[in-house]
Amino acid sequence: MYKKLRLIIGVATMLSWAGQGNAQETNNTTLPLDAFASLPAMTQATVPLDGSKLAIIRATSKDGDYIVEIRPTNDLAAEPVRLGASRMEITDIGWLNNDKLLVNFRQNIQDGNDNYWVTKAAIVNGDGKGDWKIPFPKENRANFEVLSVLADDPDHILLTYDINNNRIPDVIKYNINTGSTQTILRGNETVSNGFIPDPKGEIRAGSGYDRATNSIKQYARVSGETDWKEIYSNSPNDRENWDFLYFSQENTDEVYVKANLGEDTTGIYTYNIRTGKYSERLFGLKSLDVDSVMLGAKSSNRGQLLGFSYTSKHPTRYFLDANEEAIYQGIEALFPDKFVSLVSRSEDDNAIVIRTSSDKDPGSYYLMSDKKKLDFLGERSPLIKPEHLSDVKFVKYTARDGRKIPAYITVPKGKGPFPAVVMPHGGPWVRDVVIYDEWSQLLAHHGYIVIQPQYRGSTGFGLDHWKAGDKKWGLEMQDDNDDAALYLVEKGLADKDKLAIFGWSYGGYAAFAGSMRKNNIYQCSIAGAGVTDLSRITATLFGASRYGRIYQAPTVKGVSPIEHVKDLNVPLLIIHGDIDQRVPVEQSRLFVDALEKLDKDFKYVELKGADHFSNTLYYRHKTEFYTELLDWLKNKC
Repeated sequence: MYKKLRLIIGVATMLSWAGQGNAQETNNTTLPLDAFASLPAMTQATVPLDGSKLAIIRATSKDGDYIVEIRPTNDLAAEPVRLGASRMEITDIGWLNNDKLLVNFRQNIQDGNDNYWVTKAAIVNGDGKGDWKIPFPKENRANFEVLSVLADDPDHILLTYDINNNRIPDVIKYNINTGSTQTILRGNETVSNGFIPDPKGEIRAGSGYDRATNSIKQYARVSGETDWKEIYSNSPNDRENWDFLYFSQENTDEVYVKANLGEDTTGIYTYNIRTGKYSERLFGLKSLDVDSVMLGAKSSNRGQLLGFSYTSKHPTRYFLDANEEAIYQGIEALFPDKFVSLVSRSEDDNAIVIRTSSDKDPGSYYLMSDKKKLDFLGERSPLIKPEHLSDVKFVKYTARDGRKIPAYITVPKGKGPFPAVVMPHGGPWVRDVVIYDEWSQLLAHHGYIVIQPQYRGSTGFGLDHWKAGDKKWGLEMQDDNDDAALYLVEKGLADKDKLAIFGWSYGGYAAFAGSMRKNNIYQCSIAGAGVTDLSRITATLFGASRYGRIYQAPTVKGVSPIEHVKDLNVPLLIIHGDIDQRVPVEQSRLFVDALEKLDKDFKYVELKGADHFSNTLYYRHKTEFYTELLDWLKNKC
C-alpha cells in the first residue's frame, strides 16, 4: 500500500469552487451551494519547537484531496515541499521534533457488506528528502497512538501499541529514526488504557475495567515505584465524572484531576498519591463543567500550571500566569470580536500559528513571527465572507417544567419573524460549542432562523442537567426542543406557521420523534442518520460492553419512532449514509419500509459511500444533502 505514497514537488492543483446557486434567494449575494459543500480549503498549520518550518494541510479539490505544504518560516514565499498520498486521505499532522513530521492517513475499505476505516501514519523529513518511515509496516491494521513527544529526547516518542498481540495496549518508546522499540510498560487486565506520563515521561497513571464489579477504575503510582494504587472507582450507579488530567510539575506526588466529588459541576483538584488526599477545589463554576488545566509547554515552564479552561458560550480561559495572559491579550487585541486560538508555538514564541473564528469567520490562519510580523496563511472557506454570515446569540429559555435550557440562535439578515429550524445536536451526551457552525449558517444564509437547544441530557452543564435526560427520549427531552421553537415565536423571531425540526444522529432521532407528536407545532421534519428503533440501537451501541449496557443503556428509554409510524403527521425527509457505522442505515430503511405501507408524505435519500460523522461526508454527499434539505424546507414547510 505504501508504495503508492508519493512525494509531490511542483504546483498543487488549484481549487475549483464553481457551482450553481440555490433558487431561494434572501439577498443579492446568495452564495453557490459549493461555498458550503466544498471541504475546508485549509485544515491545519503547525510549527516545530524551534519555529524553523511551517507545515500546512491544504485541499487541492472540492473533495479535499489534501496535501501537506512545508515552508521555512523566514521565507513564506519560498516554493514549498509538497507531500501527498495517492490512495489514502491525509487527516492531520504533528511535528515529532524540529525535523520530522508525523503524517496520519485514513482509508475506507468496503469488503462486500462490511466496511471499515484503516488508519496509517508515516514519519517524513521536513525537507521532503529521504524515505517515509511507516511504524509497524508489517501490520495491515496497526493501531497506535502517540502518547507523548519527548521534548528532551528528540529521537524518541512514547506510543501506546499492542506490541505482544494480546489485545491490551502497551506503552513503548519508539525511535523515529530507526524504528526500533523499547517496551516501557506492559498493559495488563488491571491497568489497560488511559496511560498518562509525568513531565519526565514516566508512566504513572492509567485506568482499567473491572469485570467483577462492572466499574471503571483509575490507578496511579509514586515516581520510581512499580505498584499501582487504586485511586477511584466509577460504577454505573454513580456516573460522576472523574478523570486524570496531568501530573504536577511542582509536586511529583500530585496529579490534577477533573471531578465532581459531590458537586453538581466538575472542578479541578490535585490528588496526592502518597497521602490519598485531595486539595480544595482549585477551580470550578456553579453552572458549567470545567474543561481542563492549562500547563506550560516550554523548557522553562514545562508542566507549570498557567490557568484553567471552561466553556460557556465559547471556550474561555482563566489565567494564573501573567505572562501567558499578556501574550493572549496582545494577540486577541489584533482580532476584535474573534475567538483566538494559539494552535502551535515555537519554544521562544517567535513563531506562533494563530487561528481565528467567529460567527462571521469560518476559520482563518495566521503566522506571527518575531512577536511583531503577521502573515495571513489561509482560510477554511475562501468563498464565504463576513457579509454572507449571520450573528449567533447565546440565550437561556425556560422549558415548560421550569428547567433552564441554554441555546444558540443563528439570526438571518433582515427583519423577523423568520421561518425557523430547531436543530438539536447529536450524542445526546455532548453539547454544542458554536463559534461557526456550517449547517446553521447555511440555513441562515437562506433565510431561516436556527435554534440549537442544549436540551436535558446534554453534558457540560452539570450532573443534574445530564441525568435529567435519563429515560426521557422523545418525552421531556423532546419538550425542550419544542419549547425552543415556541421561545422564538414568543420573542417575535419565528413564524409559528413555518417551523421545522432538523437533526443528525440523536438529532435525527429527535426529528423522527418530533414528526409524530400530537398537536404538532412543526410543518415539516428532516431526520439525518437518525435512530428509529431504541431497542435495536441499544444493542448496537452497547451490546459489546457490559459496562455500557449497565452504565448508559438503561437511560435510553422513551418513544421508539418505529412503533409510532402511523402517527407521522408532517412531511418527513429522511437522509442516511449507506455505510453508517454508528447508526446503521437499517434504522432508516426499516422506518421507510413501514412508511411505504401508509399514505404518508415523505422522501428517503440514501447517501452512497457516506459514513456517520460530519468529517466523513464528502463534497458529493454534502451537495446532495444540502440540495435536498433546502428544497424540502422551501417546498414542504
